[in-house]
Amino acid sequence: MPDASCTPKDPASLPGKRMGQGSADEPRHDAATIARLEAELAAQAALIASQDVSLAHSRKIFDRASAAARIGVWECSLPDERLTWTDVVYDLFDLPRGSVLDRGEIIKCYPAESRKALDSLRGRAIAERSGFTLDAEITTVAGHRRWIRITATVECEADVPVRIFGMKQDITEEKILSDRMRYLAEFDAMTGLANRARFQARLGHTEEGRPVGALLLIDLDGFKAVNDTFGHVVGDECLKAAAERLAGGCGEAELVARVGGDEFAVLLGPHLDRAAVSGMARHLIEAMAKPLPVRGQSLRLGASVGIAFTEAGQPCDLFMQADTALYAAKAAGRNTFRIFKAEGQVKGHSAAA
Repeated sequence: MPDASCTPKDPASLPGKRMGQGSADEPRHDAATIARLEAELAAQAALIASQDVSLAHSRKIFDRASAAARIGVWECSLPDERLTWTDVVYDLFDLPRGSVLDRGEIIKCYPAESRKALDSLRGRAIAERSGFTLDAEITTVAGHRRWIRITATVECEADVPVRIFGMKQDITEEKILSDRMRYLAEFDAMTGLANRARFQARLGHTEEGRPVGALLLIDLDGFKAVNDTFGHVVGDECLKAAAERLAGGCGEAELVARVGGDEFAVLLGPHLDRAAVSGMARHLIEAMAKPLPVRGQSLRLGASVGIAFTEAGQPCDLFMQADTALYAAKAAGRNTFRIFKAEGQVKGHSAAA
């Protein structure tokens, strides 16, 4: 019989060898996967680095804009009242940047009126889960008076307020400009008295729960001669001195206004009777008859006064009635006063007596 011994086969055809060949490919596959993951990690790291640079640049721009606009960000956690401020807010209150903050001490920087408004708006915002805006006055720890605009928003978790945050901005210059514009709109720049617009606005409110008892119109006698003789500079100084003297003699007046070149108006409340109003008119005439020292000159003026009481007609007619009485005082020789009196029996005609 033929020899039954086996001839060895090709090693590559053996099962074990085929498995060994597969195992040799796996390290190459794993290396490719690792290389790919490393590339992805490197790309992500580069992206994060780029975003960090961009974020740092944005923060730098924000910080510069915040400092230029004097706007800072603040946060107060609830309910422990722990404050967190950016640098600008520290600067607004003249506190060292990064110093420990105590809200109980900070709130003392607000005067009573501002503190009351802040407490009211803040409490309502927390209760309603809303926000608010408030222009408030502060006195910094260094004693500087400033105005700041506070904006606030309440953040909640599960409908429970957890913090209140917003911005604080220095609006001192804006407030000064606003007050100046309001002053110019309501006051006479030369004398500091109320101007005609404010006088008319107040007179227009006499039928809106703010009654007026009487109106005095006062015209300076002899002012034109002073202006013509000494010039407008002395004339202006004379008006200022006369206005100061008039205001000083009208302590119980609701409003003292300059309504024309050398014409003034005094609004009195309804608590003064005719005798008191007439007494005030006499006092003003006597005061204006005394010499006015202006730029080394002793100037003499006088005053004619027309008086109208609201009982003589409608409040809207008060100025016309006082003006009629003023002309009557001038016709009577000046340096005197006349009271408007309606002639009810003569077809509605009016007269000054």
